[in-house]
Amino acid sequence: MTAEDFEVFDFVVNDEDEVMLLLYQRDSEPEDARIILRPEENSAILHRNNDDEIFLSDIGDDIFDSLAEADKLLVCEISRTEKEEDTQIVRAYEVDIRD
Repeated sequence: MTAEDFEVFDFVVNDEDEVMLLLYQRDSEPEDARIILRPEENSAILHRNNDDEIFLSDIGDDIFDSLAEADKLLVCEISRTEKEEDTQIVRAYEVDIRD
């Protein structure tokens, strides 16, 4: 797998309309993490810490609709493995949602 393969992300919405962001684990720890939503551009920026930002693009309107009333977002970072069945959640944390 190439480094680009690990730059993917996905949003998951449960039956209660709660949103979770899944992405591959990063080297640094999250600190004062927050996400800035840009619904007009179908994008967001996840600030994990002072040195790590992730630009998230092509986010569907349904995700922004589900996040409209939320003030926190659950982020789960999963391990980088060759086999999907070996993947594990490495970190799970909540981030503040900002507009």
